[in-house]
Amino acid sequence: MQKKLAVVVIILLLIIAVVLLYNSRGKSNVFVLPQASTAVSSPSPVTVAPSSTSLPSSSSSTQTSQVSIKNFAYSPATITVKVGTTITWKNEDSALHTVTSDDTSGPLDSDQLATGDTYSETFYTVGQFSYHCDPHSNMKAAIIVTN
Repeated sequence: MQKKLAVVVIILLLIIAVVLLYNSRGKSNVFVLPQASTAVSSPSPVTVAPSSTSLPSSSSSTQTSQVSIKNFAYSPATITVKVGTTITWKNEDSALHTVTSDDTSGPLDSDQLATGDTYSETFYTVGQFSYHCDPHSNMKAAIIVTN
């Protein structure tokens, strides 16, 4: 009887060891002791732009432009802005609309905009960006970004 009890205890210890090893897999510390709290200062905020873009010089001021979505059209249909300009689209229609780049790698990709919703994008790259409304393929427009 004592032999059977010893075997059961050994099996239970093996099961516990396997469970502990499994739970600690990939962790550097199995047991973590509480440490005294220390004051840590917050890091300064940093603005990071995508690596494939060129940023405007620090002396330029932020510029904004508006495009309205009304009567199933973008107005203006073509807009010319300088690098660093933020364009905001506002849906003034009763239908849902999107602002979607014609080129799948383009910068414009809004969710569906309900009446009164806005979508903004800042342009850091010189070029022409054509876009459309996904649900309404006849709605087309373009942005021209210059230095």
